[in-house]
Amino acid sequence: MSEGQTVSAAVVTIRKRKAQPFFGRHPWVFEGAISGVTTHDGTDPIPGSAVQVQSHEGEFIGWGLLNPNSNIRVRMYSWEQEHVFSTALLCQRLQEAIDSRRMTFDLKGSGVACRLVFSEADQLSGLTADWYDGFLLVQFTSLAMYQFRDAILEFMTTELNPKGVWLRTEKGMREAEGLEVADGLVSGAEPPRPLFIEDSGLQFGVDVQHGQKTGFYLDQRNTRRALTRYTSGHRVLDAFCFSGGFGLAAVRNGGAVSSIGIDSSEAALALAAGNADLNGVGDRCSFRRGDVKVVLPELAKEGTQFDTVVLDPPRMARTRGGLERAIRGYIKLNLQGLSVLRPGGILLTCSCSGLVSRQRFMGIVAEVSRQSGRHIRILETHGQPDDHPVSAVCPETEYLTACICRVS
Repeated sequence: MSEGQTVSAAVVTIRKRKAQPFFGRHPWVFEGAISGVTTHDGTDPIPGSAVQVQSHEGEFIGWGLLNPNSNIRVRMYSWEQEHVFSTALLCQRLQEAIDSRRMTFDLKGSGVACRLVFSEADQLSGLTADWYDGFLLVQFTSLAMYQFRDAILEFMTTELNPKGVWLRTEKGMREAEGLEVADGLVSGAEPPRPLFIEDSGLQFGVDVQHGQKTGFYLDQRNTRRALTRYTSGHRVLDAFCFSGGFGLAAVRNGGAVSSIGIDSSEAALALAAGNADLNGVGDRCSFRRGDVKVVLPELAKEGTQFDTVVLDPPRMARTRGGLERAIRGYIKLNLQGLSVLRPGGILLTCSCSGLVSRQRFMGIVAEVSRQSGRHIRILETHGQPDDHPVSAVCPETEYLTACICRVS
C-alpha cells in the first residue's frame, strides 16, 4: 500500500444484476443499487471514508468514497485493487487535469479563463475548479471530496501559484450531500469585482464572487464563435443574457446591427451593459430586465421581430422527477422564441440540463417545429469545449446541447 492511502473499513455490496455499470467504470453508485454495507467491527462507516465495492458474488469492482447521507452513496475513483483512494491518487488526477488544460490555454497569460477540473470527466467526482486571470475558483459538490480539501488546495496552490483562491458553493449541496460550506476567500488576494477576462477577442468583466456558475459561461465558448457566422446585419434577441456573451459576440464579431439582452437579474444586466461599453458596442446593445417567459409574449403582441433569437436558459431539469416538466418548459420557451423570429431567421436554442440528452433535445426541437408549423433546419450542433470534456463512461458529463437552426 503506497504512502497516503486511506485504509478501507467497509465493503459495499451491489445487488444482483446491478453491477454491470460499475464494472464498466461508471462513477456513481446510487442507494438503490446497494444490497448492504458491512464493516469489520460492525460500526457504521464514517461519511467520506474509503470503501471497497464488490458484486453480490464477492467479486472486486473498485474503490470509492462513501456518503450514507447522499443519494449518490458511493463515488468511484479507482478500479485497480492495489490503488485504494489516497491523496497521492488525488494529486495525480489533479496533475493530469491541469496538464490537459495547459495544452490549449496559457495559464500564465493575462485574461485567460478556463475550467481546470471538471468533476467526473477528470476522474475527480465532486470537484470543479476554474481559472480566471490568475485566480483559482474551487467548488465542491461532494461531502467526501470536501473532506480532502486541504490536500486539494495545497496541491493546486503549489502547482498554479494563483493570485488568490476563492471557494464557491452550489445551491442545494446541504440537502444533497450534507455539505455545509459558504463562499469565501481561502488564501491570497480577494478576486476583484469585476474581474476582466478575454474570450474570442472580446473583453468581459465577470463577477466570480457572486455571478452565476463561477462567474461566466465558459462552456459556451465554441457556440458563441459559431453563432457569429450567421448574424451579419441581424437584429438579435439574447434571452437569459447574463453578462451579455452571445449578444456582444454577434454585434462585435458577427456584424449584427443591434442586440437586446433580457435577464431577470439587475446585477447581471449592469455587468452586461458595462461589457458592451468595454467592447465599444454600447450604442448597439440594449438590455431589458424581466422574466423571459413574460417578455417574449409581450414582444410578440407588439409585433416585434428579430433576425436571430438566442435561448440559453438556466438548467431546467435538476432531478429525474422533474424531467417531463422540464421538457414541456423547453417546448413552451422555444415556441415563444419562434413567435418573435422572422421567417428565415436564426434560432440558437440550448439546454444545459444533463438529464436531457442530445437525442432528447433534438426531439424537443422536432416537437417545436410540429407545433409551430414552421420548418426548422438544424445547421450546427455544439456541446462543451475541450476544457469541459465528456467522460466516455459517464454520459451524464455531456450536459450541454446547443442547436443553431434556420427557421422558415
